[in-house]
Amino acid sequence: MNTLDFDKKPEDTRVVVAMSGGVDSSVVAGLLKREGYDVLGITLQLYDHGAAVHRAGSCCAGQDIDDARRVCETLGIPHYVLDYEQRFRDTVINPFMESYIAGETPIPCVACNQTVKFADLLVTARELGADALATGHYIRSKSMALPGNPGHRALFRPIDSERDQSYFLFATTQEQIDYLRFPLGEMSKAETRRLAEEMGLVVAQKADSQDICFVPQGKYADIITKLKPNSALAGEIVHLDGRVLGQHDGILHYTIGQRKGLGVATGEPLYVIYLDARSRRVIVGPREALETHRVYLRDINWLGDRPLQDEAREGFACFAKVRSTRPPAPATLHADENGVYVDLDLGEAGIASGQACVLYSAPGADARVYGGGFIDRSERQSDAEAALKALLASPAAA
Repeated sequence: MNTLDFDKKPEDTRVVVAMSGGVDSSVVAGLLKREGYDVLGITLQLYDHGAAVHRAGSCCAGQDIDDARRVCETLGIPHYVLDYEQRFRDTVINPFMESYIAGETPIPCVACNQTVKFADLLVTARELGADALATGHYIRSKSMALPGNPGHRALFRPIDSERDQSYFLFATTQEQIDYLRFPLGEMSKAETRRLAEEMGLVVAQKADSQDICFVPQGKYADIITKLKPNSALAGEIVHLDGRVLGQHDGILHYTIGQRKGLGVATGEPLYVIYLDARSRRVIVGPREALETHRVYLRDINWLGDRPLQDEAREGFACFAKVRSTRPPAPATLHADENGVYVDLDLGEAGIASGQACVLYSAPGADARVYGGGFIDRSERQSDAEAALKALLASPAAA
């Protein structure tokens, strides 16, 4: 058994490494080459590289492709570049824009992993005769005998909790998990950079890529307005109690939980409670109106041992994350005639549709990833929920 859990020698094991041009995937390629594996590096060109050639925090475009090529030259492994620009636009950028315009808070990194990286690239890796596709994500997978699925692998949080990327990988299917390998799951970021220096890689001190590679400086509204000019339509800023407080230039300029920059003043702290895309209203209210204890999920990817409905009907105790930067907190997964939902024991403020709710076995580094889903809707505390429903049912929302 080799380090990737294959029952053959490393030199007889072909591995495709998804190389973004950053330090993490470069070190993965270097480690596997050092261990004697038959390594191929593949970089995907995902979007117009013109604006990203000299931009720190980008990936899969311009300078990043050149960095990946130079790393492969240093390591002495083949390097291929695949043009996935149209596929990336169709499956990641366009759905992101539509979701954002609809008042949601989408996570394009999940969509990218679901489609371009772990579907299309995985197929290419198989066509090249690879035994596995390796990436630079900070997450662990272990071979374990799962009930009814002997020999399959399961996902776990990484050793370095500050680099934990499991939130963005919850939608990885069991078939994909069995084929994927994540060599950095047992390492810290500091170790990764030390190895890059040791290997003499040009990217050893390169800045980390930002979460959303195609959105410069995190300005979502700017990129959406550029690609879809008619998306920013004006509307009203409305208090939860029904008062019209002002006007806005488009709901895409607002996010759930936002306090600053609302453009209205009432003498009380106000937060964005809801984005009503149908009537183009930004609904604001007090902070307590953001408190949420229940979220309903859609597009669920379940990685537990028993079927989802069996676990959920009985009430499945677990830990949930509704933001990538927050630790998993106690929760219970349920299912009834209204759908699958998660009760958050401690509650959470500012939850938006389109975010992910990812489920774990425990709060720490040994936690197994049970999968999760996208938040379809949430329920606030009773008074705020009733006020919101009444407002949405008012004539202005028709």
